[in-house]
Amino acid sequence: MASSKKAIYAAIAGNTAIAITKFIGAAISGSSAMLAEGIHSLVDTGNGGLLLLGIKRSQRPPDANHPFGYGKSLYFYTLIVAVLIFGLGGGFSIYEGLMHALDPGHGGSGTVTVAGITMSGLTLNTIVLTAAIVFESLALRTALQEFKKQRGDKPFFSAIKEAKDPTTFTVVFEDSAALAGLVVALLGVHLASALHMPIIDGIASIVIGLILCGVAVFLIWESKQLLIGEAADPEIRDGVYDIVHNGGPVEAVGRILTVHMGPNTLVLNMDLEFRDDLSADEVEVAIDDLEKKIRERHPQVKYIFIEADSITKRKKSPSASA
Repeated sequence: MASSKKAIYAAIAGNTAIAITKFIGAAISGSSAMLAEGIHSLVDTGNGGLLLLGIKRSQRPPDANHPFGYGKSLYFYTLIVAVLIFGLGGGFSIYEGLMHALDPGHGGSGTVTVAGITMSGLTLNTIVLTAAIVFESLALRTALQEFKKQRGDKPFFSAIKEAKDPTTFTVVFEDSAALAGLVVALLGVHLASALHMPIIDGIASIVIGLILCGVAVFLIWESKQLLIGEAADPEIRDGVYDIVHNGGPVEAVGRILTVHMGPNTLVLNMDLEFRDDLSADEVEVAIDDLEKKIRERHPQVKYIFIEADSITKRKKSPSASA
């Protein structure tokens, strides 16, 4: 989880500073797009805190009420983050954009004096948005670097689809949406000023909202997939099959079922048929050996349940012969 936390901390630090400057710029210039961006950065800051909370709660040890642990807490908080992006980030941006488009004339004074220097609202917005783009780019670079460590050589979108730790790719998409929104906001305020059409500023806010809603829907879908339970990656399932079906004590392999109870917690259930010449004690020793080998190769497999058909047959055979 360390890599996930590094990306989250970088996002929180950047979004906090950016949100403050955006709100100052929006208050002075009356820019709808700038206000939408300020709300977006504020939501992203809170989302980072929720992801950290999710990581902490997911690491609680198993207990009587949750025998497989609390790993899915992380998926729940990721879902909440996605809903907040959709509702507060995207929803407010679209609402504010519509209000500004219907009443494009409202706004602030448009000028401010800072350290004895008087500048227009447009200049201030340009400075704020440009600085925000730089900081957001740095945060996105950190998130992409951390995600690259997780995905290895896998293609980007394939790695996202197969990822079982959603925190890092959630930050990647948050930062990407934020960067796209900043570019839209910068274009919006400049086009509105150059063309003397304040309505463009409202339209930019709506576009920002649509970007956020699109990202949120994708994250909601991915969180839902993880919450309802995803199987292990094919590489892990194939690796388990190779271990149990290697010409040793296992004669036939039935079902191999896996489910993620958290990013690093897998439950494995297998139906195995052992050789008929093995005694019940020898089968039990073989099972212990298989479990040890599986955990050594795939440490994320925390819980293993094996249905050994030969043991069942041996237990039934005395009564059958009688």
